[in-house]
Amino acid sequence: MNIRHRRRTVVTASALLATSLTLAACSGGEDTGSGSGSDADSGSGIGTDPDSFEVLTANENPTLRDQLDALAANQCSAENEALPLEHRTIAQGDTVQQITLLASQGALPSHFIAGTDQVRPDGDLGGQDLVLDYEAAFTESGAWENVLPAAASTIESVYGQMVSMPYQYNLEGFWYNKEILAELGLEEPQSYDELVDAADAAAEAGYIPIAQSGADGWPMTRLMGLYIFRNVGPDAMEQIRDGEASLTDPEYVAGAQALQDLALSGALGEGFISRTGDQATAALLSGQALMKYDGTWLLSAVNDPERNEVGEENIGFMPFPDVAGGAGSADQYPANAGAAMAINPETYGPLTADWFACIAENYGQQALSEAGVLSGFQVNGDVGDIPAATADIQERMASIDETVLWFEALLDSESNSLASTNASLLTNGDMSAEEYMTQLQDSIDSNR
Repeated sequence: MNIRHRRRTVVTASALLATSLTLAACSGGEDTGSGSGSDADSGSGIGTDPDSFEVLTANENPTLRDQLDALAANQCSAENEALPLEHRTIAQGDTVQQITLLASQGALPSHFIAGTDQVRPDGDLGGQDLVLDYEAAFTESGAWENVLPAAASTIESVYGQMVSMPYQYNLEGFWYNKEILAELGLEEPQSYDELVDAADAAAEAGYIPIAQSGADGWPMTRLMGLYIFRNVGPDAMEQIRDGEASLTDPEYVAGAQALQDLALSGALGEGFISRTGDQATAALLSGQALMKYDGTWLLSAVNDPERNEVGEENIGFMPFPDVAGGAGSADQYPANAGAAMAINPETYGPLTADWFACIAENYGQQALSEAGVLSGFQVNGDVGDIPAATADIQERMASIDETVLWFEALLDSESNSLASTNASLLTNGDMSAEEYMTQLQDSIDSNR
């Protein structure tokens, strides 16, 4: 049972000076004369409640709508009675265009999907204070304690401020076959050198050591990027973005060289260049491969007995290990928090604040127990009988404080594409590590 401590949200103006608004034409909720929850006497909130708690989500994300509806009917029924939940949807591919239009009309809803660049401090919305940096508001209401530190770290890294609710949250690492590792007489690798040794042993025993999908590109750059993060430190790509370091620096080139060495040694198996993601997953779950680097979204396959032929109990999860002498740590998992779900500061009145406090307190338990969805919120209640692999990932999420992004996260779109495209040339030996990084750095410089 989830015991929810009811609290009335009171947000003082002095606590929120950092989020003072300079809203002009591009602001939502300007029609405040008849707002159902306006509380002029209390001084609570930093905006004015509208007539309903309007949430705009992507057509492709029915799970979020379903879980919010479930909260409205149960844990958040009092909040829903005071300010009824209403849904609106748009196609995810139209997000940037539609949100730009709504902002120009002063019609942003209370809670809405947005483009990553839009909500950053220098973005179309972030630069005009049209999204709430909610840490101060949530701290005042008591809701902040329900946002996982790991999720907060990821959101800050991706968006530059706390402007997205972590309804989805995923870690990345190596999924591995426990039986094969035991057969090889090995323990879970704790260093990159041990990982390479395990790959060599698996190849000698006739297994695919690391079943990566070369056809997709990003599974290759993930391995390179994680080597760089472990070697240089968690701020490795921020230094590249800010011009404080270059991908042609030796410690960055070492990451590209490590990936090439791994590929040319046979650690990725035969035909990895054309291997798809589904084929890589099938290799792991059918017992053909020792491991695969992927995200925790793979849990749906791991927990599916029709897909997982080796059994859920025989699949383990581990972080990308430490690199000898590196400044990073295996505890710094790469993570992502899904599409941005922003809060409109102008409609953040006391009743809307109560809604967000209730969501933060209850969404983690609701989504995990009813939909098997891992989020960036604390799980404050019984989630019933969930698979052991899912429970393990949830415990990891709750225990870590700092995360890193994926290699391309802070790159411009052109450089992002180039990183994946050239990965095949790097891994088959047609391009040196130095050439790969030089071309990528040139692209970054030309797109600044």
